[in-house]
Amino acid sequence: MSVKIRKSLVASALFGAAAIASSNVMADPLNDIQKVGQQTQTAAKKSQDKIDGIYGQTIEMVAEYRGIVDETELLKVYNDHVARLVADQNANIESLERQIATVDKTKQDVVPLMYRMIDTLEQFIKADVPFDTEKRLERIERLRETLTNAKVTTSEKYRQVLEAYSIETNYGSAMVASQGSLEINGKNINVDFARLGRIAYVAQSFDQKQAWVWNTSSKQWDQLGEEYLKPIKDMIRIARGQAAPELVKLPIFGAE
Repeated sequence: MSVKIRKSLVASALFGAAAIASSNVMADPLNDIQKVGQQTQTAAKKSQDKIDGIYGQTIEMVAEYRGIVDETELLKVYNDHVARLVADQNANIESLERQIATVDKTKQDVVPLMYRMIDTLEQFIKADVPFDTEKRLERIERLRETLTNAKVTTSEKYRQVLEAYSIETNYGSAMVASQGSLEINGKNINVDFARLGRIAYVAQSFDQKQAWVWNTSSKQWDQLGEEYLKPIKDMIRIARGQAAPELVKLPIFGAE
């Protein structure tokens, strides 16, 4: 019995050792498989992370690219707009240059014309009815001084010349009265003057006993008869606004 028991124990021991050895042999491949699986998952995760990173960078690059494309389009539109503006400005510059050339030519023509206009106006005043002659000739001298003033523009000079002509034109339709003196037969007589445009220019002494009319033909004052004393008195009052306008009898010299 003892021998059999020992053999049985030995057999059991050998079987146990074989089982343990067999279990160790099976465990190593499983561990290796698990390790490989873990490594594979780790590598896959790293790869996915890289993919995610690359995808994110790609999205950013696409967005940046689209932004650049949009900006490029905007810049192109703006550049086209600026190009049109420059072209329009160049056209305006060319137009202004032509206008300046025309203005320079106009100045060359206008300046001599203004001198002739002033000379003509002076001759007219000296030949005209002698009212406010000194003041009118002073205006002519001021015009000549203005023409030689470099600080005054050509357009302003021309405006003043035209204004002087306008003033002289208005004299032709005005009824005015003033006071002064006449030298008659070497004697100064205080008189009231009255003028109806350039049609009639008369004078009456302060005592209203004498009256004269400017003779445009002889360029002198002619004495009037008593029949003109009252009409001239009425004309003076009308010119001063002291009486309502009415028909008056006046001596008139026809134009030659």
